[in-house]
Amino acid sequence: MIDETKLAFAHPEDRAQATAPNARDRISLRDHVVEVEIGAFQPERGTTQRVRFNVVVEVRPSDAFETDDVDKILSYDTLTDAIAAELAAERLNLLETLAERVALRILDEPAALRCFVRIEKLDRGPGALGVEIMREAADERPPASDRDAPHPRVVYLSNDAVASDQLPGWLDALEADGTPTILCVGPADMARPVSGAKPAQRRIDLLAIEQNAWVLAGRDPRCLVVSTRTELDWAMRHGRITVWAPSKIVLDAVEAPPAGPVASVRLAQWFAETMHAVEIVLAGAAPDGGADLPLRRVDAAAATLL
Repeated sequence: MIDETKLAFAHPEDRAQATAPNARDRISLRDHVVEVEIGAFQPERGTTQRVRFNVVVEVRPSDAFETDDVDKILSYDTLTDAIAAELAAERLNLLETLAERVALRILDEPAALRCFVRIEKLDRGPGALGVEIMREAADERPPASDRDAPHPRVVYLSNDAVASDQLPGWLDALEADGTPTILCVGPADMARPVSGAKPAQRRIDLLAIEQNAWVLAGRDPRCLVVSTRTELDWAMRHGRITVWAPSKIVLDAVEAPPAGPVASVRLAQWFAETMHAVEIVLAGAAPDGGADLPLRRVDAAAATLL
């Protein structure tokens, strides 16, 4: 039985002999090393480590050898660009997740038939620690644009807005409008623990916001508290109103957003931009700095939110 993954990274002559007469054309990226912050363990946060990529892509035959036309081939830049794009998208805990996303991004290219990805951490042990995967292009795989999450409306609720008698009516209107809605809150108006260590205080402040998210969820069962991008995407596709629990997305962000009680509105604005929201609505709150998307303000006791 042929070990396809092993052969993918073997010498081209070895693979040609093992797969003849059905060997496919391939392009490859070998020993591409990047400094990146990745990992599920606490010592891996706040620091970078070397990660090595090896990628092999089996491609459809073309007549590029006759025309010498670069537009008819799968460019090597596609491989490095796929890696760079996924590393920039968000901080990840698992090499498995990164390998999957890199492979699927490459397989979005029409010329790509099958993709082998090997990723190794070079600084976590006496040897290279890594994963290897193989993915094939699906015949009926939807284009990337169809798989993208919907663009939501992000609504920031002040504590007065959370407690407002208008909340049920606002939720009714948001449901009827049909635009995917994500609610954001700040911390409750109560004393919180104080730590002299900035990383610890950051987590305390984020947890304070999450506690208040559950307060909002307790006011109306339509408010579903979620913490991951996967949960948010699922909820938006299924018409659920969600309340953002920010710890995971904030702590995993490649470019750290503002955090803490004084920055809760600014954090919501950052989140709205990250989610490519159609707009952000501030109920009972004022903007905190500029926003790169449409922004509206309403009073905490307003009869209508939309």
